Amino acid sequence: MNIEIINIGDELLIGQVVNTNASWMAEQLNLEGFKVHQFTIIGDTREHILDAMWKAGERSEVVLISGGIGPTKDDITKTTLCDFFGTRLVFNEEAYKDIESIFARRGYEVTELNRQQAYLPEDCTGIPNKLGTARGMWFEKDIPVPGRTGKAIYISMPGVPFEMQAMMKEHIIPELKKRFHPKSIYHKTILTQGIGESFLAAIIEKWENNLPPSIKLAYLPQPGIVRLRLTGTGDGEAVVRGLVDEQAEKLSAIIPDYIFGADDDRLEAIVGQLLKEKNCTLGTAESCTGGYIAHLITSIPGSSAYYKGSIIAYDNAVKEQMLGIMPETFLEFGAVSSEVVTEMAIGAQTNLNVDYVIAVSGVAGPGGGTADKPVGTTWIAIATPDEVFSKEYLFGDSRDRNIRRAALQALNLLRKNLLGQE
Repeated sequence: MNIEIINIGDELLIGQVVNTNASWMAEQLNLEGFKVHQFTIIGDTREHILDAMWKAGERSEVVLISGGIGPTKDDITKTTLCDFFGTRLVFNEEAYKDIESIFARRGYEVTELNRQQAYLPEDCTGIPNKLGTARGMWFEKDIPVPGRTGKAIYISMPGVPFEMQAMMKEHIIPELKKRFHPKSIYHKTILTQGIGESFLAAIIEKWENNLPPSIKLAYLPQPGIVRLRLTGTGDGEAVVRGLVDEQAEKLSAIIPDYIFGADDDRLEAIVGQLLKEKNCTLGTAESCTGGYIAHLITSIPGSSAYYKGSIIAYDNAVKEQMLGIMPETFLEFGAVSSEVVTEMAIGAQTNLNVDYVIAVSGVAGPGGGTADKPVGTTWIAIATPDEVFSKEYLFGDSRDRNIRRAALQALNLLRKNLLGQE
């Protein structure tokens, strides 16, 4: 069964408003076992709406429409729906009572413009909207498609996100489940760090080729992390979950050095939990990341229990004054070197009085690179209660990605050390 989403609004096409409705609807439908096959975004014109609705009905059994049913003149979806279904607007007493109730709660009289919201297409089934004045509308229409029986379902909803979301949760998804009895879908996402997508694919190729037909793998790369999403489909949630978890365990045995978590886990939260378990403290000494590592760490609630602070030493003079880097170290090795990040880590460990330190120095770009140290060259040091070690990385030529990748790599180095793996 195919589902298509049509979002209506000129503001979406010019980039003035981000189309969050489509992603939210698709996510909720997927959680219930439905698959969305296409998004379509169109402007507030009758011709575009009619064309999109007709084509969507040919492709999909269910068409979800959001936007364009408000009280203002640019909201033309409702009258266009009447044209498409060959019907007319009629006054709906039940809808009007809901509108009166909403205005009464707010201490206002119903305006004539809002009274017009009580007019609905005669052939639709109204969907209550307790949060706004625009009712949803459920239509069914014969769309001649070879090999398909039954009518296409069209459901029109407000574009206001919280109104649409309530309608979807309380009325639309439950009714679709009654009618179509979707299969169970279960997602599990394995989180990896420290290896690129293509290298990862090569390592797990044999495992991937032997996945059961009911399980699909998707590679979801982002700077510093590659997410591997396993999606299982079948009858019975417990059975599907069991099959996916079994494959996830097999994957973990193949690439244990690269996996740091699953689903919504965050490196900074994992590191924080490990520090709390060890009753240890952490500080950071940052140059090229400019405080980004500190930002990630402190984005976790309760991080004050283990994180003590940061020294952002961007300029070499600050590295000397605040972290005790010797001037001759810069002269002999340069600011981006094992020697400098090692001294940064030791200096921060002493000045911040902490057990662990992450220290980073690199060439973030876009300028500043040399033949020996091109843009993306980054040194990361970890100071522990027992030692200091450092590693060199070459991330790339994008400044923002370099900062993100350096921060995540540094956190993962610390995570591995805390687990006794580094």
